[in-house]
Amino acid sequence: METRTWNYTEVEEFILLGLTSHPKLQIVLFVVFLITYVVSLMGNVLIIFISRTSPRLHTPMYFFLSNLSFLDIWYTSSIVPIMLKNFLSQKKSISFEGCFTQLFIHLCLGGSECYLLLAMAYDRYVAICSPLHYTTIMHPSLCIKMAGGCWTGGLINSLIHTLVALRLSFCGPNVINHFFCEIPSVLELSCTDASLNKTIIFLCAILVVMGPFFLILITYGYIISSILKISTSVGRKKAFSTCASHIIVVTLFYGTIIFMYMRPGDTHVANQDKMATLFYSVVTPILNPLIYTLKNKDVKGALLEITIKGFRLFI
Repeated sequence: METRTWNYTEVEEFILLGLTSHPKLQIVLFVVFLITYVVSLMGNVLIIFISRTSPRLHTPMYFFLSNLSFLDIWYTSSIVPIMLKNFLSQKKSISFEGCFTQLFIHLCLGGSECYLLLAMAYDRYVAICSPLHYTTIMHPSLCIKMAGGCWTGGLINSLIHTLVALRLSFCGPNVINHFFCEIPSVLELSCTDASLNKTIIFLCAILVVMGPFFLILITYGYIISSILKISTSVGRKKAFSTCASHIIVVTLFYGTIIFMYMRPGDTHVANQDKMATLFYSVVTPILNPLIYTLKNKDVKGALLEITIKGFRLFI
């Protein structure tokens, strides 16, 4: 390996151990994750397509949902293609630059999703707690500003982690016990003191993960209180149904994120971390379209309309 003068780094590439070292199991996993990835892409592209083409879905809720789908497409695409390649490769490597690019994208999109789920919770809060003023409050310019703020927050979070990580030296070993370059696993290979990085991870996790999560809990406290004041059972059921999909997504995403980043450093177990990361970065993006379409009459209705129109064009 050639020595880098920049950043005093000798490592030119990292080796990813992946999920397993058994060749036959790797073939099985390749097929499973290839199918998962394709289905995830199709589901999220479909959400974006029907949100933009169906007039009934031109609302703030589906504007944020299409943002979530767009985010999930790139979230999985930053991880799964390289993971699929390594399933079939003898040398499961990623370049130094590629590793930090993947790390940057993953942190940016993960942070953006944390804030985006908070924005979606606020949208549900206004819809249920102030229904008469919903269109006035959630006007398009506010929605665009909120979405822009979510993406900006994720970008700032990623820049902080990446720039602080680049100050470290990586002189070997270069084997990452993970299936992609997640920052805790990368920091373990640093030849210099990474205590500042670990402190920043914890502090940013409070701001990016726990902060939005607690605000979502408070928001749903007000939402539930308002729902319980509705006089009719039909009205209460309808109000709960509008929040059910979002609650499920929040529980799945934040649950694994909190498990991953809010534990003390010495309690991390490699296999548990891999499973937690696999869930929130690969499994959740495929579940989101299913959760929002299976439990949503508007989406199913819009999908039916588009299907009928498409069928008529071919007749």
